Amino acid sequence: MSFGRILTAMVTPMNETMEVDYQEAKHLAEYLVAHGSDGIVVCGTTGESPTVTETEKIELFKVVKEAVGSQGMVIAGIGTNSTDASISLARKAAATGVDGLMAVVPYYNKPSQEGMFQHFKAIAEATPLPLMLYNVPGRTSANLMPLTVKRLSEIPNIVALKEAAGSLDQVSELKRMLPAGFAVYSGDDSMTLPMLALGCSGIISVAAHVVGDEMKAMVDAWFAGDTAKATDWHLELFPVFKGIFITANPVPVKALLNMYGHKVGGVRLPLVKATAEELKFLQDLMNNVKRIEPVRKSELKAASARAMDQMV
Repeated sequence: MSFGRILTAMVTPMNETMEVDYQEAKHLAEYLVAHGSDGIVVCGTTGESPTVTETEKIELFKVVKEAVGSQGMVIAGIGTNSTDASISLARKAAATGVDGLMAVVPYYNKPSQEGMFQHFKAIAEATPLPLMLYNVPGRTSANLMPLTVKRLSEIPNIVALKEAAGSLDQVSELKRMLPAGFAVYSGDDSMTLPMLALGCSGIISVAAHVVGDEMKAMVDAWFAGDTAKATDWHLELFPVFKGIFITANPVPVKALLNMYGHKVGGVRLPLVKATAEELKFLQDLMNNVKRIEPVRKSELKAASARAMDQMV
């Protein structure tokens, strides 16, 4: 099966009392699939998975799938650093009707390659849903190596990898080893085009929250064979790809969404909201992307001014 080319790792909206805002989650999911996303990843890192409870996750899986329906894929983030806990969440997620699962490399306990293999194998065997692996050594302190991914690709329902190790050499090894039907997605917006050039399938994006249509134009141009146009888009969007990580994700992208009128609220501790200086940086960043629709820039400028006024 195909998860699509662009999936957004969706933020988790919060209300004024820092409870999950399920209604806003529905609205945001609908907006994302209408603006470039083929699907949604719910409760990944960008969705503040470490501080969202299991009960909240299950409800989010339900409401986002209900909102998106057949218009896009919904992938449930179920990975933890406990195999048993991941299996339990995977089974509960499967009952909500989601289209697939994503499990991150276990963090903190730093398992061996064999430990990672057994962890993902156990999760895959617990449910028939397609499973995407997620490798992000910068957050987990453990790198899922290509040979281990190759072994895991032989398990029928392990079908994809979100790769965020930041190494094109590692991506090259993956594409050299893996079967043709196994999908490799970039886990970094700025690596999207280079990884497409190596034969990868697409991107699990943070930036698509705010430049989803533009990212779709870039990816569509690549698959249409217009490499020059795709490169132009990459270079235009590159400052956004890097700038939205001025501080810990998802703090900047939540700030931008609030500026654009999406009521996604703040972030749960230990994360803290963007500073006035960071808000100014983000406003200037988006205003300097020449090919973003002028009306969106106008809305951003007005909303950002209101946000800055509220901080004074």
